[in-house]
Amino acid sequence: MSITIPTTLDEWNAAGADYLPGLLGMKFTKVEPDEVIATLEVRRALGAWNGYLHAGTVTSLADTCCGYGTVRSLPPGATGFTTVELKSNMLGTAREGVVICTAHPIHKGRTTQVWDAEVRRGDNNAVIACFRNTQLILWPKG
Repeated sequence: MSITIPTTLDEWNAAGADYLPGLLGMKFTKVEPDEVIATLEVRRALGAWNGYLHAGTVTSLADTCCGYGTVRSLPPGATGFTTVELKSNMLGTAREGVVICTAHPIHKGRTTQVWDAEVRRGDNNAVIACFRNTQLILWPKG
């Protein structure tokens, strides 16, 4: 079994529309083998009770960017991937505006991929979080 990999930005955005990326409002502006960029508008529903952007929202954005990059970079014959480790450092936050996540691969192997991601505020480019994400590449059984 092989998966269909989107080829256009419209297809990438549509692929997640009925899932968590769509629910959160992620908008992908670049999905290439060596760079993924997505934006997310900060709104109350994505925050914590204290009015700041929830760390789970930021983590979901980064994990999704790394995941889309992994799918875009799957070796021929692979059937998918799964996140096996995600390390996050929260350095700041946002109460409004847009946040931007940029992800880059550190290692793209046959059994694992490792991606780094940064989430920045759109208004002043301040880094609010750094991530390292390890993905296990899935292969057909048998």
